[in-house]
Amino acid sequence: MSEIVQQIAGAGIAVVIALAACFAYFWGSNWLLDRVLNSDTAASEAATGIDQLRSAIRPWIFLFPALLFLAVYLIYPVVETFRLSLFDNNGRNFVGFANYLWAVSDPSFQRAVFNNVMWLIIVPSASTAFGLVIAVLADRLWWGNIAKSLVFMPMAISFVGASVIWKFVYDYRAAGENQIGILNAIVTGFGLPPQAWITIPFWNSLFLMVILIWIQTGFAMVILSAALRGIPEETLEAARLDGASGVRIFFDIMIPQIWGTVVVVWTTITIVVLKVFDIIFAMTNGQWDTEVLANFMFKWMFVNFDYGRGSAVAVVIMIAVLPIMVWNIRRANAEQGTR
Repeated sequence: MSEIVQQIAGAGIAVVIALAACFAYFWGSNWLLDRVLNSDTAASEAATGIDQLRSAIRPWIFLFPALLFLAVYLIYPVVETFRLSLFDNNGRNFVGFANYLWAVSDPSFQRAVFNNVMWLIIVPSASTAFGLVIAVLADRLWWGNIAKSLVFMPMAISFVGASVIWKFVYDYRAAGENQIGILNAIVTGFGLPPQAWITIPFWNSLFLMVILIWIQTGFAMVILSAALRGIPEETLEAARLDGASGVRIFFDIMIPQIWGTVVVVWTTITIVVLKVFDIIFAMTNGQWDTEVLANFMFKWMFVNFDYGRGSAVAVVIMIAVLPIMVWNIRRANAEQGTR
């Protein structure tokens, strides 16, 4: 108990120190700026120029800590990763694009790319579709908010935690033993033999995708539910008066009006899928043909200690994510510009 108290006290002290440091930085930097660029004793025209210069510099003082951390923890790692991808396993001898040529011709890399493509096709589409259907149906139920809370709850669980939960769902015991896995308990209840689900090639990847779909459906539901509430009720009422069925209203009126939000949700989940690592690592560690690019990169970087090949795979992942992120940012800026 004393250790827990010490940890809480240590965390509290760290927060206080951090807040004090932030206050000291912002107060001290503003004080120094006002002292260095003091316009009180200058002529009117010079004072105006000094005030404008001070006003231009002040925002950058506030932004400097964020820009510093961004440069140290994002920009520098990206540049260093690309540099390492052009060197050998020790990062000493320059090999050019040999690591990229190796990746293209390596069967394991090709398998990881194929698995990633499957994840990209299935997970964002299924998560978005389920989230949209649940958002529409839940709004028609008196206990819809409770249903939404239950669907959203997996979002609060880490990927590793979710993997542990689903390990019990897919758990396998030999025939004749008590099956603690829910899926095998159902299968054996119908008189069929139990299966080692996560060892079956191709199908095991689908079983792993179910975990991420389970997590991301809640995210899609919340965003799409908010978008559905923005559809004018008059439009829906007019369609009902014209005799349109619920299915027709859903596909011909609701989806077109929230299509922009649907695409944003789909691309956001796509970015998550491109970086998926935790589920694969916790469930199979890439065995039985379930490896994806992030897991493949981790093995070469931190298991085989080949920094050149590991960095090359990391660059491939970054290049795959970059166009989607740029498109998302441009779309968000375009939507803000039209408001």
